[in-house]
Amino acid sequence: QVQLVESGGGLVQTGGSLRLSCAASGRTFDNNRMGWFRQAPGKEREFVAAIIWSGNTYYADSVKDRFTISRDNAKNTVYLQMSSLKSEDTAVYVCAAHRTAYGGGYRYSQVSEYDYWGQGTQVTVSS
Repeated sequence: QVQLVESGGGLVQTGGSLRLSCAASGRTFDNNRMGWFRQAPGKEREFVAAIIWSGNTYYADSVKDRFTISRDNAKNTVYLQMSSLKSEDTAVYVCAAHRTAYGGGYRYSQVSEYDYWGQGTQVTVSS
């Protein structure tokens, strides 16, 4: 079982930066595949970024070159560094964990591939 708690959200100006954190607890966290998703008002949850055990990362086209996902296994924490923020980035950001570190057929951008979810943290970018 894995429990996830996000933090770091808040209000930021357009063009500014913000770093989100996702603290995790539970077995196999060090190697779990992790993802960040976001959900804006009136919209469905969408993929933002993912990271696997090797450190390889994946990003949605809308955030490439602006967001960076990373992990600190010693702290059981995954981060999402967000830069050059736009009003379109306003959403509740939630982290998610896949139950295993590896396995075939991993679709990192799909909500259905993740087994554990946090409650989310609000990010608001002023226009």
